[in-house]
Amino acid sequence: MLKGLYKVEMYTVHGSRRGVIYAYDGKMMGGNSAFAFIGTYRESEGGEVSVDISTMRHNDDPSFQPLLKADKVTLSLKGRQQGEQYFFEGGTTQMPSIAFNSVMTPISEAAAPPAPKASEGGIRNGLYSIHIRMLDGIDGGNTGVMVLHDGRIRGGDAFFDYVGAYTSANGRWKGELVNHEHTPSQGERPVFGGYEVGIGFSGTYTDEGAVAEATALVGKRSIRFSAVLRKLAEA
Repeated sequence: MLKGLYKVEMYTVHGSRRGVIYAYDGKMMGGNSAFAFIGTYRESEGGEVSVDISTMRHNDDPSFQPLLKADKVTLSLKGRQQGEQYFFEGGTTQMPSIAFNSVMTPISEAAAPPAPKASEGGIRNGLYSIHIRMLDGIDGGNTGVMVLHDGRIRGGDAFFDYVGAYTSANGRWKGELVNHEHTPSQGERPVFGGYEVGIGFSGTYTDEGAVAEATALVGKRSIRFSAVLRKLAEA
């Protein structure tokens, strides 16, 4: 059964990209440092998986170019499980001559803290973009996506994934997560690269998004950063 957090690798004649996808209850949400993925999937009795998924840009940095040369596309894909992985192929009616292939590889969620029992009035379930800025004079930052779903945190980008849990009430939220490198960043993300990083955070939220300050334990270093979340879609 297709369920959980996956690394997704995508290929066309224009090149390749990576990101993360969280699949649950027929929904798919994920993305990377510049684009979000929002869609649905259906599993047949014969084992075929049908996916309809759209992309949208959440980071205006022009250095991040879309794989299909357009920020907004809708893909129709068919695929099957082979071993632990899922292999898909298909395309978009917007560019019918371009074939699209992808591979989804499961990411372990064993390190995730247990999700608390959901409560009314907390931060809304959904797909959020996350923009991180280092504090205390440390240069650097990152962007990615985060799915908040009934106390669970699942997300990441082209190099990292994160799994965690949160509580929220009365406009405030807090939680913890583990940041893991699913693909070697080769120095492109020097602060967290090569480490499995435990992070604790707290902040505030509205219907449109959230902010938080966090502390990450990177090796023997304790690093503070701020994060801004913007809601992209309801979950």
